[in-house]
Amino acid sequence: MEGVKILMIIADKDFRDEEYLVPREVFEDEGIEVRVANASSKESEGSAGTKVMPDYNIGQAVVDDFDAIVFVGGVGAKIYKENEAVLQMVRDAYNLNKIIGAICIAPLILSRAGIIKGKNITVAESGIEKIKEEGAVYTGSEVEADGNIVTASGPSASEKFAKKIIELLENK
Repeated sequence: MEGVKILMIIADKDFRDEEYLVPREVFEDEGIEVRVANASSKESEGSAGTKVMPDYNIGQAVVDDFDAIVFVGGVGAKIYKENEAVLQMVRDAYNLNKIIGAICIAPLILSRAGIIKGKNITVAESGIEKIKEEGAVYTGSEVEADGNIVTASGPSASEKFAKKIIELLENK
């Protein structure tokens, strides 16, 4: 998948380590170029201690430069539900027909951006009622794809989530 680029968005603090590490490895094993963004441009730290230096501040990342945008979950990801730059990035990616991935609690970011109404979505248990309120169809699946949106329920789905994103990229 040479030439394919994915932007992974992580929280500055308390992202789920395996929801970042596993998909990134799967993507890179396929030859995909992975870049990372966060809100601060400073080193992020996962809830299990993984440290990641981002390539971009979210405001510096240009959606059109990437084939997919992937939001990593974990409690830290909740900060992006209120970040207008992130919500606009999601809307732009959706309007440009980019693949958008979100795992664990991160589908709530897509919900807040207003792109999940009528879509089949999965999310961590704590987000089920919220996505239903936003008009999504909660499926309870480990991984769900509806159009260009891929969602996953949590860390145990990390590899399957990454493979589904790759499958959609291959079909573009």
